[in-house]
Amino acid sequence: MSHSPVLPSQHEPSDAQWLEKASSAVTLSDMEIFIFPELLFSLVLANMMSPRIWAWREDPWFEGIQKKSPYRRVLRLKQFIMDHYDFNLDLDTWGLTTQEQELKRFSAWIDEETLSQSNALFGYEGDKYYFDMDIRKHFGLDKYGDEEIPYWKTETVEAMDAFRFKPGYTTGAGECVSLSTLYAAALFVVCRIPLKDIFLLATPLHSQNFIDVQNGVLTNNRRIVTKNMWFNGSELSYRAQRALRNEQVTVVAHHTGWIHSVYDDATIDPAAYTHLKDRLSGFLRTEISYELLACFLRQYSQIQKCFQIRHEYHGKPRYIAAEKVYAYEHNSAYKVSDKTRDKLLEEIDEYEFYSEPIEQRIELNMFDTYFQSNRIDLDKPEDQERLRSVFTCQNTRACEIVRLLVEFARIDPRFPDRESAKSFVAVGPIELDPDMGRERIVEHLASLRSTHPIAELAFYAGRDMAHCDWGPFLKAAVERSPVSARAAESMSDVEVIAHLEAMPNESIYDGTRLAQPDEVWNYGRGDGLERAICLAGIFKARRPGERVQVRSDGATVTLTFGPESVTWSSAKGLGADLSV
Repeated sequence: MSHSPVLPSQHEPSDAQWLEKASSAVTLSDMEIFIFPELLFSLVLANMMSPRIWAWREDPWFEGIQKKSPYRRVLRLKQFIMDHYDFNLDLDTWGLTTQEQELKRFSAWIDEETLSQSNALFGYEGDKYYFDMDIRKHFGLDKYGDEEIPYWKTETVEAMDAFRFKPGYTTGAGECVSLSTLYAAALFVVCRIPLKDIFLLATPLHSQNFIDVQNGVLTNNRRIVTKNMWFNGSELSYRAQRALRNEQVTVVAHHTGWIHSVYDDATIDPAAYTHLKDRLSGFLRTEISYELLACFLRQYSQIQKCFQIRHEYHGKPRYIAAEKVYAYEHNSAYKVSDKTRDKLLEEIDEYEFYSEPIEQRIELNMFDTYFQSNRIDLDKPEDQERLRSVFTCQNTRACEIVRLLVEFARIDPRFPDRESAKSFVAVGPIELDPDMGRERIVEHLASLRSTHPIAELAFYAGRDMAHCDWGPFLKAAVERSPVSARAAESMSDVEVIAHLEAMPNESIYDGTRLAQPDEVWNYGRGDGLERAICLAGIFKARRPGERVQVRSDGATVTLTFGPESVTWSSAKGLGADLSV
């Protein structure tokens, strides 16, 4: 365990730890967010300050949204995100780094052994489930060794929107952390869900949010999962469960602070954290009923062979193998697990039924009344034993059915403080109200910068260079832009200049906010100042010992390298005299 240093309130540009952390806010790789958990909520705030999400309020899709319940607002937002964003898991999008380089960068905060046990880029496989399914191969991580690993960067809403400029994309896109932070910001801005009800949860291989509305809602990439959906036994729900069922929760982020599984210190409000643990633990548990049993069988199809379903037809009983009914369910609006079961059975060809009970199979219908007259508490061994006496099947042992049923209905989340106690260091909540409007929120966050590290880092995550030091932005641009440097390897200096010059002179960011070089290259566009910094990074990668000068008067930008120079127009209005 180790301590994560708090960003100094009166930092100096020469402060090496501050420079690393602030430049990480610019890069926003998953690795950097793992090391600096403040960045997770800082990205949420950066998106909340963006005019992009505030413009969603004016979209016809959200007309009258405030008349709906909080849960219905979340559903409305979910469909908007489904329609406008794809899930992107192309690990090569933002280029490659090396384990050696990242270990050297972060050696002051964490050691290699801790990383290998908790971070996917350093060999983490997860629990038995992940070993069984070879999770690194599933995510495409197996092709990376110790020499090279993907940057796996998180995108701001602007960078997510700009995916539509990339070949093969017609909409915006983003990876799981990008989608979770986008959701969190939009839940606040568009759905007006209070910040106190939004918790971000990161595991080594996933990121999602718990929203404390109704019985709870989990965001999962583009989708959402309610408690009923969590236990419906569908393939989508099974995939949504993967992280919380099998992984340690590494980071919880909230407007009151954060808690991390590796660090001894935590800044989240203890009462808010306890509330989350109670609510999420309740979300991940449910009571046994006929409906739950039927949903359980939907997921564990291998156990369906132990059951049959009785159906009264023209006053007489008939019987059908459970797996036959579940097979018909795939193409029907009706379900085995709810009141539409009889309608489903009526759709099935009569030749599938038997006139007599099928030998050695349990009648699923009996549990309609069994659970009403027999209260079963799955936490009690004696009640589990009672269930075993009912699950009499020759094909599968009763104890195996009960064990899997308990696992299905009970998930014990591995919270960051599960293994050891934390020292809670109060930094104070970031109090915002969606009725404040964007301008007032930006002003309020600006007023917190000198005293609140998350507010300070939010401006670096948002890349507003009228209000940030250039050092962190340039450090990220020069040291962590492998896509542009590698793509230009086969080009001469003249060809690189021509390639950048031919791009549309438009930024993916508004106002005085700037794109990083790899965003310019990936999306094929950039303001003159952004393209000049991209060019500077490429030249610096080619000739590390030479200095490259970038000067901007707000309307034009000139890059000078040796005796040569390039001049482009800029609409950013930023004056700068930069040397890399």
